[in-house]
Amino acid sequence: MDQKNEHYFSEFSNSTVKFYTVSVSLRKHLYLFKATTGVFSYKKLDLGTRVLIENMIIPKNHVTLLDLGCGYGAIGIVLAYQSPKSIVYLTDINKRALWCTKQNIQINLPQEKSRIKVFYGKNFEPFNSKGIKFDGIYMNPPMRLGRKQFFKLFEDLPSYLKKKGTFQFVVRKKMGAEYIYNYLIEAFSNQQIAIICKRSGYWVFNYIQD
Repeated sequence: MDQKNEHYFSEFSNSTVKFYTVSVSLRKHLYLFKATTGVFSYKKLDLGTRVLIENMIIPKNHVTLLDLGCGYGAIGIVLAYQSPKSIVYLTDINKRALWCTKQNIQINLPQEKSRIKVFYGKNFEPFNSKGIKFDGIYMNPPMRLGRKQFFKLFEDLPSYLKKKGTFQFVVRKKMGAEYIYNYLIEAFSNQQIAIICKRSGYWVFNYIQD
């Protein structure tokens, strides 16, 4: 498959494997991420993920957090570093991404592997019938898949998000951030949906579970 026609949210990648090292400072800490072709933003951390990481609200107490659609693991690894008492889960459907994630946990948090858990699967599928609920879920959603699939996440949230838990995500303005905000306000309430920040063409949202 030609890499230009390949989606990073595919399960398998047929593009030629080429490795990259992404060095980036996030929330005043330097991280080194191993990435490869066939994984989203493999040459450098994408701006949307950076904006989310720099502005997301991270609990400091003992909680359970999820990096949903983790790519090579930047969001989840930052969560684990910034919230050292928490259990952090990372999931993705891309097998190469998960391989990179495991490598990056070893590189950045080698002493913390016991509380960082990596699962394969689409969206919440890895947690079906497991009874796990999260205090915080974080995501840079693949909006190119369409808004309907993204809105489907909100139908599933009550099964996986604790009461007063948060779902924090980032959407590019050009990809429909304002439309998504208006849709969610109509579907829920302005007490449940807030915009944490608007920066560099990206909006960071915070949904709070009733």
